[in-house]
Amino acid sequence: MAETTTAQATETPASQGRLVHGIVTSDLMNKTRRVEVQRLVRHEKYGKFIKKRTVCYTHDEANESHLGDTVEIQESRPLSKSKRWTLVKILTKAPSRTVANLEGAVAGSQLPTEATTSK
Repeated sequence: MAETTTAQATETPASQGRLVHGIVTSDLMNKTRRVEVQRLVRHEKYGKFIKKRTVCYTHDEANESHLGDTVEIQESRPLSKSKRWTLVKILTKAPSRTVANLEGAVAGSQLPTEATTSK
């Protein structure tokens, strides 16, 4: 009897659903993230590999993922009309999008200052 319970405990993570990696493309909703999963598909006739993407709406309970993060998501039961995935972990955080990082990054912002100093 004890052997069956340990066997079931080891099988439950695999039976919960598949794991995929994707990039968060929208974090505007509360506890919901839009994640794009890239995959390569071979063309039937020509044999060339084509990039395809799948959009998954993911449940993020703590609102810890943000735009541009690479995340691992797992298939789950239906949580709403469109949400079928849950966030497992954040693999890579996106660089911070603060005002300090964006200063001077506008194209051509240094041209007028150099032109006025050289004259």
